[in-house]
Amino acid sequence: MAKKRPKKIRVAFRKNRGKRVRSQNLTHDSLDESGPEQDSQSERISGKGQLTRYRTVMGVDGGSEGDIAQRNIDETACQAGHVLRAIGSNRCDVQTDEGRVFLCSVRRVIRTMLRESRCAVVAGDRVIFRITGKDVGVIERVEARQTVFSRGSGRFEHVIAANIDQLLIVASAASPPLKPALIDRFLVSAAKGGVRPIICINKVDLVDAADLQPVAALYAGLGYDVILTAATHGTGIGQLREKLLGQETVVGGQSGVGKSSLLNAVQPGLGLRTSHVSDDSGKGRHTTRVAELIPLEQAGWIVDTPGVRQMELWGVAREELEAFFVEFPPFVADCHFADCTHTHETGCRIKEAVAAGDVSRLRYESYLRMFLGD
Repeated sequence: MAKKRPKKIRVAFRKNRGKRVRSQNLTHDSLDESGPEQDSQSERISGKGQLTRYRTVMGVDGGSEGDIAQRNIDETACQAGHVLRAIGSNRCDVQTDEGRVFLCSVRRVIRTMLRESRCAVVAGDRVIFRITGKDVGVIERVEARQTVFSRGSGRFEHVIAANIDQLLIVASAASPPLKPALIDRFLVSAAKGGVRPIICINKVDLVDAADLQPVAALYAGLGYDVILTAATHGTGIGQLREKLLGQETVVGGQSGVGKSSLLNAVQPGLGLRTSHVSDDSGKGRHTTRVAELIPLEQAGWIVDTPGVRQMELWGVAREELEAFFVEFPPFVADCHFADCTHTHETGCRIKEAVAAGDVSRLRYESYLRMFLGD
């Protein structure tokens, strides 16, 4: 494995105060200051007169295209850990390999380097941190993420969980009603983040099983794992438990579909809070407030996440959307136009396949809504 090259990283800090002249005796000040919030000597503030909100940080290349450069630190004075949950943007619970849990703050330079993300540190992150007191520490570096489950949040990427193996997409057969278009958005997000998806349709006891067969058969026919469950009756819980064992699984879905109830059924005694769907709006109420990594008794981890009302995709260009619909590629090569968007063009093989029944119209309509930004 090639040694990572040293690299200077220029970090631009957001201005959060009025202009002021910096102290002319930085050397003296640096010798007097101490504590966990002081950054290492490999960082410096530059500029004379008015304080320049830039910092040069010594680091190393991320290793592959698209990886962020990693901050260079003295690892011999640090511990490796696994983030169990993030509390706001500046604190998180970190567990070491030995099982000790530390409440850690996040250095501002890290939050700035990851300023394109809504949260710099999320559940599932692997981090390097320095112990600063009894059961407390400060995160010095966030390791490169292997997989992510994220969504758009305004101008930022909201990474919900990192370094997970699979995404359990929970939908409900009724109350709230089944939304295949939302399932499709989760499937695209999972593919983009390199996460294996599992589709779980809960509350099957509330509908006729025959009514669910077309949707379940559609996704199963595309190669996705589909599980039908009823948390209150125990239906499908054994099959779901087998899928979760030995894996790190993030659980996603809209509010009210029964994510926490399912996890309580998978591991009795877990005690996650649950709620009911509003009679007025037909929508679920939020009971899970933060994404949290929870160990399973036998093996594996689950990440319970807050419910979503909408799933805005992040980092998916319209031109690459077709690649995330697994049934499209066999037809795309035969489209008349090389840059066919499959929306209005003549000679589009995707539209012909929809008309012939070879591609689901339900899935094609989901593609159109995502492509058009609806």
